[in-house]
Amino acid sequence: MIRTSMVTLAATVIAAVGVFCAAAPEARRHDAAWKAPSAAVSRNNPLASRPDVAAGGRKLFLQRCGACHGGDGRGSDRAPDLSATDVQTQSDGALFWKISGGNTRAGMPAFSFLPEPQRWQLVIWLRELRRTS
Repeated sequence: MIRTSMVTLAATVIAAVGVFCAAAPEARRHDAAWKAPSAAVSRNNPLASRPDVAAGGRKLFLQRCGACHGGDGRGSDRAPDLSATDVQTQSDGALFWKISGGNTRAGMPAFSFLPEPQRWQLVIWLRELRRTS
């Protein structure tokens, strides 16, 4: 009887651990204090009328951002979900500013070394994440 109870308990614990480990890690929370200045918010994306550049943005995203944000942009324990409403409601200029300058407090590197057109392409790709969520 004790042996049966121990086996049942062990099986229950193993099942519970399996469910816990199989669950996808929750995406890191956004830094609500990280706000772009108004001059950056009002900038327009010069590539906004060129949806054909999204493929280049996707390629850059996979090379430069996917390791932290996930290949699908849905986030990880290292970086937030970029398809989330609080990201997608930001202006293109705000997103460009954040990509350019980074946020060392939250572990986001600056990508100002990328040419401006490539950073704008990343913004276009981020908008594609909104459409596919």
